[in-house]
Amino acid sequence: MSRSQQVAVATTSELAAQAAAEVAVAGGNAVDCAVAAAMVSINTQPGVCALAGGGYATVWHPDEEPVTIDGYVALPGQGGARRTTEGVNVHLGYGGGVDTVVGCASVGVPGTLAALEHTWRRWGRVAWADVLAPSIRAAEDGFPLAQACRYYLQYSAEPVFGRSGDGFRALHDEHGRLHETGALIRVPRLADSLRIIAEGGAYEFYEGQLAQRIAAHVREGGGALSLADLAGYRAIERPALTLQLGGYTVATNPPPAVGGAVLGAMLFDFVRHPAHGRDRETLRRLLRAQAVVLDYRDQNVDASEDVGKAAAEMLDLARASGLPSGRASASTVHTSACDSNGLACAITASSGYGSGEMPDGTGLWLNNCLGELELNRHGLDAGPAGARLPSNMAPGVARRGAAVLAFGTPGADRITTALQQFLINYVQLGMSLDDAIAAPRMHYEARENPPRVAVEPGVDIGDVGIEVVRFPATSMYFGGVGATSHAPATGLEAAADPRREGGIFKGR
Repeated sequence: MSRSQQVAVATTSELAAQAAAEVAVAGGNAVDCAVAAAMVSINTQPGVCALAGGGYATVWHPDEEPVTIDGYVALPGQGGARRTTEGVNVHLGYGGGVDTVVGCASVGVPGTLAALEHTWRRWGRVAWADVLAPSIRAAEDGFPLAQACRYYLQYSAEPVFGRSGDGFRALHDEHGRLHETGALIRVPRLADSLRIIAEGGAYEFYEGQLAQRIAAHVREGGGALSLADLAGYRAIERPALTLQLGGYTVATNPPPAVGGAVLGAMLFDFVRHPAHGRDRETLRRLLRAQAVVLDYRDQNVDASEDVGKAAAEMLDLARASGLPSGRASASTVHTSACDSNGLACAITASSGYGSGEMPDGTGLWLNNCLGELELNRHGLDAGPAGARLPSNMAPGVARRGAAVLAFGTPGADRITTALQQFLINYVQLGMSLDDAIAAPRMHYEARENPPRVAVEPGVDIGDVGIEVVRFPATSMYFGGVGATSHAPATGLEAAADPRREGGIFKGR
């Protein structure tokens, strides 16, 4: 890639977009800029995400096949380590009520950093230290508390993030009150840890001094995560899951992750019978696809002994003949990037609801992905050490000739339904990037009893035989899609979802 390419990025915040712009000026391509923006998002969205979690990057170089880098959280227990506590059960008022498990017993083997470094090493062009410099500066100078973070923390700050002294002090004022939106947040020692990673790479996190502190903290707290788990972790490069839609080849996260398979299954009816307008019938088709796939998932995938295999079987059935009719983590960040040389990268990361654990002297909050009960139905002892946990995340890249699109969203179990509607809007209905993202959405709530559908204003589906929950305005409940595109005729475009704070960058 030449240093003269231009880059477009859509990401979680203006601060993250500024990081992408800085790296672009230094000669960075789409991957450099995406990793830089993702690192800022991950480290400046307390409660919503953290570095010691899991994530995926889908990358499509114009001269290669699309791949997904699997950096999701793995089950601990390498070397025979076992947990000695049951974890702490917590009920949060967030999202209408969530039961989760926190504490050291809920911590899985983090993979985000391994995936980001792998992605950068494979396709990046600027120095690793330059990619991390904006994150270090944000941690050192402080960063504003985002609205989405403040919303989640009003439920979780005390029962979850009050478990660490440094973590509590970072999120509360001198009177012990949770900081308001926009307040400057400084996480003690986070900048120091990021400097260590900038100088020594992911090695420091998985085998060096940070690894030793993380493993010792979790083992002392009764969790199973050990130094052997960290040292043995590797990001896995997998062929992306692909399907044809409206002239595009859409590539996203393959099994054993669940999100890409669910998204693909929701789209196959539209592969066979394309949409031609955003009328009531099309909206009902979108809803039917959501209902059939999410009901099937609830009954046949999430409780399976082998979730990845069950997800692949669901996808194969949907591709062949359609699924039979019948009757999630809240904390994610996403970055999409394209450059004028046709390279595209989409990165989504999560740390679950957060374990509340922060090893002394690190500034690093640890994940609670073992305790995400709506995703990990098998509990804290879910399976063999090293196996990847289930995930809804589905970062994707689509290509049609010389045109390329990078897309993704945060939003727990709304990730797949938000992307389903965005892709139909953009790829089949020909909406602009901004309009395809901003168009009102709906989401089939399969796990409500009985199931129901939530809709934003402007979604006209009429009587569909189930309860319709009508939101008074657009809401970040329905995700926060970020997308970028490049085509020779139109150049670079970037759009961030008005439902959620975000930032975009276009240029050198």
